[in-house]
Amino acid sequence: MARGGSQSWSSEESDGQPEEQTPEKPGDKMVKETQYYDILGVKPSASPEEIKKAYRKLALKYHPDKNPDEGEKFKLISQAYEVLSDPKKRDIYDQGGEQAIKEGGSGSPSFSSPMDIFDMFFGGGGRMARERRGVGGKKGSVEKCPLCKGRGMQIHIQQIGPGMVQQIQTVCVECKGQGERINPKDRCESCSGAKVIREKKIIEVHVEKGMKDGQKILFHGEGDQEPELEPGDVIIVLDQKDHSVFQRRGHDLIMKMKIQLSEALCGFKKTIKTLDNRILVITSKSGEVIKHGDLKCVRDEGMPIYKAPLEKGILIIQFLVIFPEKHWLSLEKLPQLEALLPPRQKVRITDDMDQVELKEFSPNEQNWRQHREAYEEDEDGPRAGVQCQTA
Repeated sequence: MARGGSQSWSSEESDGQPEEQTPEKPGDKMVKETQYYDILGVKPSASPEEIKKAYRKLALKYHPDKNPDEGEKFKLISQAYEVLSDPKKRDIYDQGGEQAIKEGGSGSPSFSSPMDIFDMFFGGGGRMARERRGVGGKKGSVEKCPLCKGRGMQIHIQQIGPGMVQQIQTVCVECKGQGERINPKDRCESCSGAKVIREKKIIEVHVEKGMKDGQKILFHGEGDQEPELEPGDVIIVLDQKDHSVFQRRGHDLIMKMKIQLSEALCGFKKTIKTLDNRILVITSKSGEVIKHGDLKCVRDEGMPIYKAPLEKGILIIQFLVIFPEKHWLSLEKLPQLEALLPPRQKVRITDDMDQVELKEFSPNEQNWRQHREAYEEDEDGPRAGVQCQTA
C-alpha cells in the first residue's frame, strides 16, 4: 500500500485497462492515495457496505451537534464518503488520487452544509423525516452564533474592587451553548429554532401475569429525540406494592390466618378471597389439631408464572391460634373441659419447696428496663441480659 504520490499497480487494474485476467484477492488492492480510506478507517479493498458502515459510525461520533469543535473533521469524513461511495468517483480516486477527482470535472467534494451528506446517506425520504423531527429551520439557515463566535460560551468581566476584576464564563444566551444559531427569519414556527418540541405521548404499558418486582418493560426508540441522533429507550421498572393479606415469595403467596382454639382443636371451614376475586373454601380434617404457627399449603393457588400463566405457585397459610380471654369459662365448668382435654402433668410437691405466685408482666415497664440496663453494664453480671422462661 502506498501513500501520497507514489504509484503502484493492483491485481484489479493494470495499465488503466479493465480487469480481465486475475480476480481480486482480499487485501491486495493497490491505489495511488489512501487518504480518504484512512479518514474512514477502512482498507482500499473495503466493500461498499464496509465503507457505509464506517462512515455512519464516524458521522454519528463527530456530528457538529454532538462535537461542535469537530466541524472540520466531520467535513473531511463527509468528503471522503462522497467519493468512496460513488463507484465512478472511487475508481478515478484509486487511479489518480484527489487531483484526478478535481481534474475529472467533478471538482472537490463540497456541501452547502455538512448535513447534506446525510441526504446522500439516508436518501431523500430520510431527509424529509429528519426535517420534520427537528432541523429547526430552512435548509442552510444554520449559522455560527454571532454573540459567542461559535464557542458556545460567553466571558464577562466584572469589577469587584479597586484594581480587581472577576472573569465569569457563562453559557451563551443566544445559542444555548450550541455555538450556532438559526437566523430568526428562517426559524421553524413550531420549535422557534430549538430543533425539538415538547409534546405529550401516552404509552400503554401492559403488565403480564407473573411479572416480578423490579422487572423492566422496554419501549425501544420512545425516549427523548434530538436531530440526527437515534432516540433513546423508555424503560418502565415495575414497583410491586405490598398487599394487606398476601406476601409474595417468588411464585408463591404467603398469608396468615387467625383461628380460635376451638377451631384448632375441633376443625373448621374458612374462606379466602384470592387476588383475582375468587373465593376459596378451606377445611381442616376432623380430629386434626392445628398448632400455633403451623404451615399448610394449597397447590396451584399462588402467583401465575411469567410466560406460563396457566401454571401457578402455591398458597402457604400460617395459622395463628387465638386463645380465650381470662375467666371465659366459669370455675364450675372447668372440670368438664379438663375431662375432655389431654391430662395435665402432675408435679410432686415437698415441704422444702417454695411456692410463689405468678403476676402479670410487661417488658415495657420502666423498672424492668432499668434493671436490664444495669445487668448489661455490670461486667460481672450476665452479658446477655435476663430472660424469662415460660412453661
